[in-house]
Amino acid sequence: IDYLPLNNNAKAIQIKNKHYKIIQEAKRQRLNYFLNIYEIKIQEYEQQYQNEFIKMETFFSNNNDKTMLNNIKEHVNNRINRLKKDIYDKMASFRKIILQNRQRSSSTKNVIGVSPESYLDLISNPFNKRQWNYLSFDHLLDYLNQSYFTPLSYKDQLLSREQAQILGSIRRIINNMNLIIRITDKGNNFYIDSVELSYNPFNEIFDKVIQLLNTLRGKDLIRKWQYEQMMPDRTTCELAHLYFNPKTHKDGIPVRPIKSTIHAATTKISKFSDKILRPVFDDKCKDTTIIDGASLITELSKYNEKGLLKSTTLFCTLDIRNLYTMLPQEETLEILMMLLHTHGYRKVTGISIDTIKRLASIILKDNVFAYGKNIYKQTTGGAMGSSLTLTLANIFMAKWQKNIVEEQTKTGEFYGQYIDDIFMTWNRSEEELRKFLDDVNTWHPNIKLDYKSGNSLPFLDVQLTNNNGILSTCVYHKPAAEPCITPFTSDHPRHVFANNIKNFLERATRYSSTFEAFNYERRNIKLMLLYNDYPSTFIENGLQKYFSEYISKSPFLPSINDEQKYFLMRKQILGQPTPRQSQVALSAALADIDNDPPDDEKQQPDPYKTKSEEKISNYDEKFFTHFTYEKCFETCKRDMHKVYNNVFKDTPAMYTRQIIGHRIRRQAHDELIHK
Repeated sequence: IDYLPLNNNAKAIQIKNKHYKIIQEAKRQRLNYFLNIYEIKIQEYEQQYQNEFIKMETFFSNNNDKTMLNNIKEHVNNRINRLKKDIYDKMASFRKIILQNRQRSSSTKNVIGVSPESYLDLISNPFNKRQWNYLSFDHLLDYLNQSYFTPLSYKDQLLSREQAQILGSIRRIINNMNLIIRITDKGNNFYIDSVELSYNPFNEIFDKVIQLLNTLRGKDLIRKWQYEQMMPDRTTCELAHLYFNPKTHKDGIPVRPIKSTIHAATTKISKFSDKILRPVFDDKCKDTTIIDGASLITELSKYNEKGLLKSTTLFCTLDIRNLYTMLPQEETLEILMMLLHTHGYRKVTGISIDTIKRLASIILKDNVFAYGKNIYKQTTGGAMGSSLTLTLANIFMAKWQKNIVEEQTKTGEFYGQYIDDIFMTWNRSEEELRKFLDDVNTWHPNIKLDYKSGNSLPFLDVQLTNNNGILSTCVYHKPAAEPCITPFTSDHPRHVFANNIKNFLERATRYSSTFEAFNYERRNIKLMLLYNDYPSTFIENGLQKYFSEYISKSPFLPSINDEQKYFLMRKQILGQPTPRQSQVALSAALADIDNDPPDDEKQQPDPYKTKSEEKISNYDEKFFTHFTYEKCFETCKRDMHKVYNNVFKDTPAMYTRQIIGHRIRRQAHDELIHK
């Protein structure tokens, strides 16, 4: 789908934005370069310090004066810590002065910055500087959500009023100028343009869903708890609607169509069906499935260890065009039945495979949505937003790719699929590869693919390179991606910011096959955190905590200077599964559990009940409290425990475990983006 802006300046706007992006990326690269020079210089001084300290240690050790040596060590460490504090204080003060001077300078208004910004597909900017800064701060920026913020102080009260006014003014501009705000595809920043949209609710399909569920329940084809899980709520049910995420990284700004089915009549059936079918796919198709970037690196490392990666080996990536919307509905249902029959399933979670087909059929075939002032029925494919569509697409691909997998297996080549993206190796000529893939493109009228081949290709968020028979990997950043993360100024629990640092560093460690690549990504992470207002001291503490198990005590830089220690750290981390890998392994383990249970319905608990749900099933011994997190409630957990202990001291209630949790507040895109 190609999107043509309503104004006549589309080409000029596109060129302007490309020009802006090129300069912005060049500045970010330059900052990484300067940060590298700074670190090299600091490491030189540190090495001088370590050499002198070793000489002093040797001198006192030869004189057997250990007490004097320990006293000197203590004095030096205290002095270093004081110097570090002074340096950080001066850095913060200097940064504040630079920011103040920049804000006062009139010439900075037209300067292109490095912080993430929204994509403006308009010839002129209708927002003032304050409004634009808030929009540019990432869609998770909760400063936009504080119209009901409880003040901690008079300063915070003024701040919350100002933020409420800014949010209100942005909404008025959106309404008055008939603008649309969306999240860019693969960019994570806001996209702003003009468009006319309207919405007409339609619930014709609701009665059909009710009738199907009642029929299945009346014939005892589904159990009571299954019936209740799939039954839609008439008070909240509404027609699905279509929206688009602009692909600002492509010419002409094409859009990705996404159907919002969160309140559709078939949503609960889709979620339930996906819950029982996903483990089957995860288990039976695991040999050809890529779970994430880390799993791809692991499998390619095994391929390399077998001696199959040669200097002439080609990497190839295949991208299926519009897989979700081009799935042949009837054929997909037949392939689902074939998968279940092939692996000996008569029932899944006590539901016959014929009943599963009827449930999947209503999800695919009764697919109605609103767009503009019209209502449409989707006759090909499934909703990109429906839970079951992803699983059905994967199951369809498992059948479609069977011949390719057999061909790759014969020659010992690697083949892996991640939804509509495929990665494979090739040890024959490039001409033979093109001929083979051109033939693959004729296998199915609905399935067409684009492919790339070469010695170095990105896949997911990994850059993979065949460096003369040596596999090299590093983190890949999509050209359209902005360095957006949860800003430090947002109203989130403190551990969220610390986890961001840990997660980005862990990904860099897993993906970086060389010490140089890791250090480059580490500097990128540090700059990204600075762009999003993370204090320097907080960043340094996060780095120090991550490296604490692997680095020698460093007086200044919390990093790894020894390449061997880096590889030791990487080996330990690669030996641990990622959260996504653990999730898929747990799902696959459920594939053959309780598929044909006894008839007594009382023995029919939900087999997919999580361990956490089982642990908290005894409510008599637990007391639950949840609240929406805000800055003013930072000590809420501690305070509530204290009050509870004071009130119920020396009573039987003291033996009740108090569990206090919080919810993250509404995000900026929830406030600004509407159907």
